Amino acid sequence: MEEITEGVNNMNLAVDTQKKNRIQVSNTKKPLFFYVNLAKRYMQQYTDVELSALGMAIATVVTVAEILKNNGFAVEKKIMTSTVDIKDDSRGRPVQKAKIEITLGKSEKFDELMAAANEEKEAAEAQEQN
Repeated sequence: MEEITEGVNNMNLAVDTQKKNRIQVSNTKKPLFFYVNLAKRYMQQYTDVELSALGMAIATVVTVAEILKNNGFAVEKKIMTSTVDIKDDSRGRPVQKAKIEITLGKSEKFDELMAAANEEKEAAEAQEQN
């Protein structure tokens, strides 16, 4: 019985260690600007956001980060690259995949830019109603 309790406690610890401000990006599941807008929302909530991707999705993460930086929403804090072993069921052996993690923080103008974007959105909605 003690082993089961210990296993349950370890599961809870594993859940707590996963970062709440991490976005795991895929290049097939969602459009690019879904991740851009999600990152903005995460930065409103947490001030920092960590964008993470494996393999072919790395280009998508880099593009999202560059869009946020070039539009003045974010500043680059950290970039980390590594390789991870992923079990490939079709081959039956582990395959190494490239991994990137980019941490972005709010820029000084972030709140100002978000307020301006919200005003534009409200003005457009008011225009549609008229």
